[in-house]
Amino acid sequence: MFNEKEVVLKIQHGDIKAFALLVNQYERLVFHVVHRLTLDQADAEDICQDVFLKVHNHLKMFAFQSKLSTWIARIAYLTAIDYLRKYRKMRTSELTDDLEHFHLTTVTPEQVLAEKDITHYVHQLIAQLPLQYRTVLTLYHLDEFSYPEIELITGMPEGTVKNYLFRARKLLKESVELYLKHENK
Repeated sequence: MFNEKEVVLKIQHGDIKAFALLVNQYERLVFHVVHRLTLDQADAEDICQDVFLKVHNHLKMFAFQSKLSTWIARIAYLTAIDYLRKYRKMRTSELTDDLEHFHLTTVTPEQVLAEKDITHYVHQLIAQLPLQYRTVLTLYHLDEFSYPEIELITGMPEGTVKNYLFRARKLLKESVELYLKHENK
């Protein structure tokens, strides 16, 4: 069993094998968070390396006030956001308040389902969500973080996290309902 306090203390005392254990334990989480934000495999891999360098360099400041996974996910989130701002000239707000006219895709579900399965279609829809929606949806449903943990990771107030999650679910639901409506004709 992975004992985070024991591993962190070993790393703080220079144990490289303990750091390899930490990387092994959290590499999937870090990659998942980063890849959902960047949507690019190569960028995600580069950012993951930066994340673990930051984790190693700042681990001495980790005070166990949150779970280690939450702390690492926050570093991953912030590193990915910084990368997007720096290299992709990302606007700080990709949100649209006009939900009535926001559509996720012009490709019909039938076209996608003919080529791939429903999981691929849902992941395609998630990838088209605005960044903030995609982030909270991924952290909550796929990474299974709680609202307070997502607040710590993203810096968004809990109410905002809940609001974005509600809107993201609504957009996904509308897309699936539209598909079902066309399917039943």
